[in-house]
Amino acid sequence: MIAQARTATLAGIDALPVTVEVDLQGGNPFFIMVGLPDAAVKESQERVRTAIRNSGLTFPMSKIVCNLAPGDIKKEGPSLDLPIAAAVLAASGQVPPGSLADTLMLGELGLDGILRPIDGAVSCALHAKEMGYEKFILPKQNAAEAAVIPDLEVYGMGTLLEVVEMLNGSMYAEPFKHETLTHALKPQFEVDFSDIKGQKHAVRALEIAAAGGHNVLMNGPPGSGKTMLARRLPTIMPPLSLDESIAVTRIYSSCGQHQGKEGLIWERPFRSPHHTSSYAAVVGGGKIPKPGEVSLSHHGVLFLDEMPEYSREVLESLRQPLEDGVVTVSRVQSSMTFPADCVLVGAMNPCPCGFKGYPEAKCVGASACDRYAGKISGPLLDRIDLHITVPKLKPDELLQQQAGEHSEAIRERVLAARDIQTERFGKAKVNGGMSPRDIRELVGMDEGCQDFMRLVTARMNLSARVFDRLLKVARTIADLGGSEPVTKQHLSEAVQYRGDTAS
Repeated sequence: MIAQARTATLAGIDALPVTVEVDLQGGNPFFIMVGLPDAAVKESQERVRTAIRNSGLTFPMSKIVCNLAPGDIKKEGPSLDLPIAAAVLAASGQVPPGSLADTLMLGELGLDGILRPIDGAVSCALHAKEMGYEKFILPKQNAAEAAVIPDLEVYGMGTLLEVVEMLNGSMYAEPFKHETLTHALKPQFEVDFSDIKGQKHAVRALEIAAAGGHNVLMNGPPGSGKTMLARRLPTIMPPLSLDESIAVTRIYSSCGQHQGKEGLIWERPFRSPHHTSSYAAVVGGGKIPKPGEVSLSHHGVLFLDEMPEYSREVLESLRQPLEDGVVTVSRVQSSMTFPADCVLVGAMNPCPCGFKGYPEAKCVGASACDRYAGKISGPLLDRIDLHITVPKLKPDELLQQQAGEHSEAIRERVLAARDIQTERFGKAKVNGGMSPRDIRELVGMDEGCQDFMRLVTARMNLSARVFDRLLKVARTIADLGGSEPVTKQHLSEAVQYRGDTAS
């Protein structure tokens, strides 16, 4: 008798359909598995056999052929244990085969029959809905994560025996109910902009970056507060929407970085990879491509401290995600595109020693400074909207007791500017992502503004890309001020943030 169970396997952050086919034949007991299983999937036959027996069920003593269709897709991980066990039990008559027809199931089995959590529950739930399945059975630890997908009955189970009893109708199982309270969820931050002393120019730049989704490069000597500023940027960014939260959770869940947590991720990611991180770690890669740090920063912040110390290959690979909001990783066997819509915040010293321009400290020399600054290419600098200098704090600023402006107050202004952009573009776009057509339509300049920009372009030798990014920043500054037209004042402030930080 042949029985089938429906399941899925992860390819990057997407779930691909897999049908588990089990055929019981006469002859000596033997278990053979085909369909491009990896080592973890091949080992499932021992976990399945032992889990079935330790659950008080009968493992058939016959030749078992298990096919994982389609046969040209590599199947990875132990999450196929449950559907394989269900198909074996259905083929041996211990579970009605019809009960598996409209159900997607995933789960790793312990030797005692306990279901262990899996990776990629949100992606598999989205796949189940797209394929029209009515039920989704998975470990109870993943139920809250998967249940955010509407119009899908999600059943979180603790053991294989519970799954069998549910399929046989001898136990009533209630679908997991998930209450989405996106408006009430406020992430709690341990840091605040009130911790920052001085640096009002830099705080203002980060406010603009948060309001319009602009990239930032900070240049300053060691200890001036660049890292402190970057780590506080998420505290003034708008809270994640439900769609953004699902997108972020999909990435973390598929990478195995959501284990032990229930429900969705509601905090904007902040990722700070070390400058020795490899290309694959930052961009994504592997034999079967997996998301890297730039994708783990999706809808959040990617902070590159000591930016010139990163390898040239890593820095140049950031061009595509900064421009398009996605990153494509190509391999001989597959090519995958991962979301990577993040705010890049880079930090660098003015020179290798960090004290260029400060007479009280001796600098290493002009040639060394030029080599250091040249590690960041012009095309990459063009894609960074805000270039700011973070100077060394003066003694009076260090001794001041008065707290700076709180993140909550800054966030209110950011939210007001984001509301304007939502009315303008819809939910999925901010000023930093404006197209050239959007710029022409939304950044109308009078004759005085045109004369000003003509002078600025000539004096600063701006490229077309930088020119457009200046207009995007000016549009955000106008939105923060509640102004519909972009004025010369807004353009002037935007130009201040294009100082050559690499010089």
